[in-house]
Amino acid sequence: TSLRRKQLVDSIKLLKYEALENENIRLRALLENSFKLGEQVLVAELLSVNLVPYEHVVVVNKGSRFGVSIHQPVMDANGIVGQVIRSLPLSSEVMLITDPNHAIPVQVNRNGLRTIAIGSGKLDRLNLPFLPNNADILPGDLLVTSGLGGTFPQGYPVAIVKEFSVRPNKPFADIYAIPKAQLDKSRELLIVWSDSTPVPLMFPEESLKNVDANE
Repeated sequence: TSLRRKQLVDSIKLLKYEALENENIRLRALLENSFKLGEQVLVAELLSVNLVPYEHVVVVNKGSRFGVSIHQPVMDANGIVGQVIRSLPLSSEVMLITDPNHAIPVQVNRNGLRTIAIGSGKLDRLNLPFLPNNADILPGDLLVTSGLGGTFPQGYPVAIVKEFSVRPNKPFADIYAIPKAQLDKSRELLIVWSDSTPVPLMFPEESLKNVDANE
C-alpha cells in the first residue's frame, strides 16, 4: 500500500540521516586530531581493503596529484595506521602497521624505553619481539612513535601493551600490543607531512590544510 511505501521511504531516509551524522562525528574527530598534530595533513577516504593473512594494504583516494609520496605516515583519529608504499596520480596504497612486513620504531610513553613493533598479520595485534625478560614494560603502557628512522615523527600514538609474558629459557619476552588506530573501522584517514617529508610546492586548497598549532 501507499502507507507502507511511505513508511519504507521514511525508514530509509532515517537510516541515511543516521549514517551522515555518524560520518560527521568521525570527520570532526579526525579534524580535531589534525589540529593537535601541528602538521600539514590531507584527509583521504578509503577505497579498498586487502587483508589477506600476509598482506595488510588499503587504497585511499589521494595520490601524487595531491603531493602524496611514499613513506608518508598515515593516521586516523586514534593513532598510526601505516605508511604510504605506492602513490599513483589519484590514489595511494597504504601498508598497515599490522602487515607482517611492517616495522615501526616505538617507545614506552611512561619511561622512554625504545623498541620495534612488528606487524603480526592480525588487525588487533602488534608484536614486540626484541625486549628482554627484565624490560620495564607493563600491560596498559602506551606505545608512541620514537621518531627514529625518519618516517614517523616522535610522539604519535601507536598501541597499548596487552600482554607481557616472561620466557625463562629465551633471551626475549613474549610481548604484544593492540593498535590504537581503528584499523577495521576507519574510513577517513590523515596523510601527514612531517619535518622529514618533502612538501610539494602546491596543494589543492580545498583538500590540504596547514594546521600549525601556534596559529
